Amino acid sequence: MTSFWSFWTSIIILGSIFGCLWLLYIVRKSEPHKEETDQTVGHEFDGIEELDNPMPSWWIIMFVASAIWGLAYALAYPTLGNYQGFLGWSSTGQWEDEVAQAEERYGPIFDQYAATPVTELAQDAEAMKVGQRLFANNCAVCHGSAGRGALGFPNLTDDDWLYGGDPETIRTTLLQGRNGNMPAKGLKPDMSNDDVNDLTHYLLSFSGRTDDQEAAKRGAEMYQTACAACHGADAKGMQAAGAPNLTDNIWLYGGSPAKIKQTLLYGRAGHMPAQEQALGEQKVHILTAYVLSLSQQ
Repeated sequence: MTSFWSFWTSIIILGSIFGCLWLLYIVRKSEPHKEETDQTVGHEFDGIEELDNPMPSWWIIMFVASAIWGLAYALAYPTLGNYQGFLGWSSTGQWEDEVAQAEERYGPIFDQYAATPVTELAQDAEAMKVGQRLFANNCAVCHGSAGRGALGFPNLTDDDWLYGGDPETIRTTLLQGRNGNMPAKGLKPDMSNDDVNDLTHYLLSFSGRTDDQEAAKRGAEMYQTACAACHGADAKGMQAAGAPNLTDNIWLYGGSPAKIKQTLLYGRAGHMPAQEQALGEQKVHILTAYVLSLSQQ
């Protein structure tokens, strides 16, 4: 915060506190009666008259006490602009203390899990409870609470993997993240709309869903030119490049004719954020075992 805004916020806060006390003083001083009286202010409604009495002492005491409490709080905690308060408290410091306490308490448990092979850890029910919490906090927003994915987010409960489903590959994916890119119209940017239609029929033919075999044949030729370099000549994908298998009828962005055409025309770009900085290797180790366990259930 700049010096100007620090000064400005401090003036507002202190001015509000002392302004309320000043207002109370002015009102109290201007009261015509210092003690209770039977004199009214001349207002009457439904047989009820308003007496011209001073404010109750208990109310004044509570008002002043509240103002003093507010002033003490402003001096003790970081309230007045850049002033940090004489207690030295900060939300960052409190968070760091809580993290340190958690590390001290749970560190030995994570050390024990980190020393256990992923395949063995995936069979440990207690460890998988920890993994489920890590997954819920860091992965479920994209892959769903049960890991079944959504449009554009892979299902982690099946055996279909873009980059491979062995423990080491899953661990690498979690630590380093992934960036997928399907260029518009593949490697043939001058592909016509008719070519896209033919290629769509070819891809649908793997699941027996095409109604135009001639278009599928033409699409097969276009596939070898525009797609085979990434997805392979047999269209079974290439995990080293993260290119999906196009023959198993499992579609990350939807397998309807319209969705396939949309993917071919405009391409796709996926991003899996790296978790190394956020979680660290020990927690990623547990999360790797949990993700592996999802595909084994």
